Amino acid sequence: MSPSQIIVLATPVFFALIAVEYAIGIKRQRNTYRLDDAISSIGLGMLSQISAVFTRLLRVGIYTAVYSTVAIWPDHPFWTTWAGWLLALVFYDFCYYWLHRAGHETAVFWAAHVVHHQSQDYNLSTALRQTSSGALLGWVFYLPMAVAGVPPLVFGVVALIDLLYQFWVHTEQVGKLGWFDRWFCSPSNHRVHHAVNDRYLDRNYGGILIVWDRLFGSFKEEDEKCVYGTRKPLNSWDPLWANGEVYWGLLKDSWHTRSWADKLRVWLKPPGWRPADVAERFPSPAFDLAAVQRYAPPMARSVQVFSAAQFALLLGGVAGFLWFADGWPLARSAVVFAVLLVSLWAIGAVMQGRIGMGEALLIECGALSMACAALGWVELHRVFKPLAMLVAMAVVLQARPRGMRWLLAALAASLAGDVFLMFPGYFIPGLVAFLLAHLAYIALFRQDAGWLPSRSALLVVSTVAGAMYAVLWFGGLPEGLRGPVAAYVVAIAVMAAQAVGRATVLRHKPSVLVAVGAVCFMLSDTLLAINRFVTPLPMSQVWVLGTYYAAQCLIVAGMLRSHAISAGQPTSRVHAVTA
Repeated sequence: MSPSQIIVLATPVFFALIAVEYAIGIKRQRNTYRLDDAISSIGLGMLSQISAVFTRLLRVGIYTAVYSTVAIWPDHPFWTTWAGWLLALVFYDFCYYWLHRAGHETAVFWAAHVVHHQSQDYNLSTALRQTSSGALLGWVFYLPMAVAGVPPLVFGVVALIDLLYQFWVHTEQVGKLGWFDRWFCSPSNHRVHHAVNDRYLDRNYGGILIVWDRLFGSFKEEDEKCVYGTRKPLNSWDPLWANGEVYWGLLKDSWHTRSWADKLRVWLKPPGWRPADVAERFPSPAFDLAAVQRYAPPMARSVQVFSAAQFALLLGGVAGFLWFADGWPLARSAVVFAVLLVSLWAIGAVMQGRIGMGEALLIECGALSMACAALGWVELHRVFKPLAMLVAMAVVLQARPRGMRWLLAALAASLAGDVFLMFPGYFIPGLVAFLLAHLAYIALFRQDAGWLPSRSALLVVSTVAGAMYAVLWFGGLPEGLRGPVAAYVVAIAVMAAQAVGRATVLRHKPSVLVAVGAVCFMLSDTLLAINRFVTPLPMSQVWVLGTYYAAQCLIVAGMLRSHAISAGQPTSRVHAVTA
């Protein structure tokens, strides 16, 4: 049984204990749960586990390679005795202590570990909030076990034990435990670790044993109320930003500093250290414990129900992925991973108010259509492909923006094109349908920006379109299709140039979204044509449909937000009506 499958089997236990903790909190009138925060934390744990399917080879492979080549006592029977297992667990916990300490004292390790600390709540769901990038460098700290000859199987088992132990210490419902607190990591000890209070900062790193902290001077007893989170709050439910926030900050500081030495020091110094020239040019506010505010964007009751229902479905999808992924080809795992990742992002975006519920369904249907096509699930593809455009039309109709008739026409023509292209022998009708869709988009983009407002955009797009057509011509485009394809290329080039030119006139984010969507549409059609007439592309459905649905989602979202701006409405109004 793989580690992923063990996690799947342990998941009902995790949720049962979360339910017990929630019930105790309600009874004591000390509830520590919020729906959005819990979904975010558990979602990040799900992302960590599905990402581990791809990084396990790095972690286990390097460990096994070192064990096989330089182990001092390889295959020694001692490690399979009870004393050997116990020593291996203590050995692992010791290595974990130093990895954990590095995660707080070195910026590049903090960039991975910060995910676990971002929640401003402290409960059992916080325990599941784990990084997706920690395996990239964390394996270094466990190499002493490989050198000592701890077998990979023993290493994997004690690693899982150490991880599972740490689940229960993430609670405020268990107080101090006397002698237990002196030897082991306990809820009281670990609350200190998660606090941002000055007296608690960077303390209590132990995983199972707290004696490491007492030995190496990093122990602090809990003696005042803890304030949780990070000193630079995440303030987002976006799982991608949660994993990338600190990396992005380090990358920017490394880019901006003039000193070549500082470009490296940024990554190796303690978190919060910044080169003097960067700190002067881009100052950060000092941390004030009294000013800490809990991130809590408002959520309507309907959004809460939608998010919870979507999350429950996603949890089932993640469980299925973890159970089977180890036996799948890498390409299949990558496709399913992409769908789960997109869906997880969409739930966070809905809770945060960045997109509406209808837009989330559009994104998910597009991702499912792409995945079903790529995996050869033809019947499901024939459901989700038209459903995506039907959802897009419903989103536009629900918003009821005036002047969006051309948008509905473009989506209807796209729906017709989707249906035609799903069946062999209907390429020409599909081409005509999408030609009409592009003409409708051209009319739509002209409404508030005039005709081809940017000559530079027209020149660049026309050059790219000409190159694309030349590739098709010399790559084997049938003579009978040269005329129709030429007309299509002209239409999509004008559509993209119109959208990009519109963005240069309006100069707001929604118009940029539309322009990016139009470029994605052009890219999708290019990939489709190359795959059909020039050379088969590996995983062609992923690239063709991925860019196609990105185009449709961006255009719909951008146009609805553009209309809201022109009507003098806040974009949050769009989120409300598209819900």
